[in-house]
Amino acid sequence: MASDFRTSDGTQDNAIRRRLAAAVAAPVVIGAGLGLRAVATGDVAKYGGDALYTLLMLALVVLVAPRTTPPRAAGVALAVSWGIELLQLTGLPAQLAPHSTAARLVLGSTFNAPDLFWYAVGAAAGWLVMRGCAAPRRGASPDGTEA
Repeated sequence: MASDFRTSDGTQDNAIRRRLAAAVAAPVVIGAGLGLRAVATGDVAKYGGDALYTLLMLALVVLVAPRTTPPRAAGVALAVSWGIELLQLTGLPAQLAPHSTAARLVLGSTFNAPDLFWYAVGAAAGWLVMRGCAAPRRGASPDGTEA
């Protein structure tokens, strides 16, 4: 069902392993966001939460499409985050927020231009983590076996 594929550097990557990693990463990122809100206030909590929001989007992209390359996963996560932020300009999320906790958490309520930058920070961080995880191990041959 899930087959191996070759990454740009010629190493094999297992879609099941990537999906499992994303499934573990998603609740870890949610926990990090809740923890950040519990211990920090102000800009640190707000903008750290923005970056973590995009990391969560990236984990969900990989969960749904585990063969997605790191740049594409980061790009899709960033596009979704920016799209939701820009949706706030319509006022629709603000109208939904008082009626639904889920809508408030997922869509937010008020547009804030600096959020766009912090979403990009989260996407870049996620891309770097994915890239680092996909890098061949030291001493391993391109087929993943020990040299």
